[in-house]
Amino acid sequence: MGTAQLAAVPEPKYWHLRTVLLRAITSEFATGEVIPNERELAARFGVARATLRQALDQLELEGRLVRRRGIGTLVAAPRVGVPVSRRDEGWPGGNREQVWQTVGCTVAPAGERLAGALGVPAGETVHSVRRIRVAQGQIVATEALHVADSALPALPEIRLSGAGEEAAEGAADGEEQGRAVLRRLERLTVDGESRAVELGVAEADEAALLQRPPGTPVLVVTTQYAAAGRLAALAVSTYRADTCRLTFGETGLVEVTPVPAAVRSAS
Repeated sequence: MGTAQLAAVPEPKYWHLRTVLLRAITSEFATGEVIPNERELAARFGVARATLRQALDQLELEGRLVRRRGIGTLVAAPRVGVPVSRRDEGWPGGNREQVWQTVGCTVAPAGERLAGALGVPAGETVHSVRRIRVAQGQIVATEALHVADSALPALPEIRLSGAGEEAAEGAADGEEQGRAVLRRLERLTVDGESRAVELGVAEADEAALLQRPPGTPVLVVTTQYAAAGRLAALAVSTYRADTCRLTFGETGLVEVTPVPAAVRSAS
């Protein structure tokens, strides 16, 4: 294969403005302060309002700014430090319920993709527990915990809501379903676990639980738990990338301080 010189791609104007705005905001405003309105900012930086809105939208998407109806655009608070080590979260059963709140559970045959991830035949019954995580009064993450039925021998039969029952009663039953799965998991002994982190975007169901629009940037933490010589559970945790920074340390002796945006831009 031959080689070719790649032409330099010019930086979009709004992206350059986003960098300039971030430096100005970092140096001139404190957390919670209202920044000047669009007209003043457009005049200050000599740009069109449309370009300015693109830059502001990008900074809001990154969690640097937050818009409040009737108030204006404010400098957002620093990201919430969320510990995701096993010491802090624990095994899916037991103490983990103190960190994650169960909001529902579904029981269905596994499709090929989920079955492959769990190491079970396609069509095997899988219990999927849905949970949320709250930090400093806001929902910062949602989780789908998948457990194959064969990993939970003698799981008690769980009554499902009838079609004519009220939605509130159905939701309560879903929460109890999830707790029953967690209680059974609590009896297993963990042999080990593995984790992977990647950047993604919130799908519709996840976005609704996170109270954010679909497409919001998220950090996806996939954790596999092994017990009794097999994969026992698969947890897919979706964290808001605009408000969270994840910490993985086990000792708690090292505090990782976020690098200021101005320093990162100068690197």
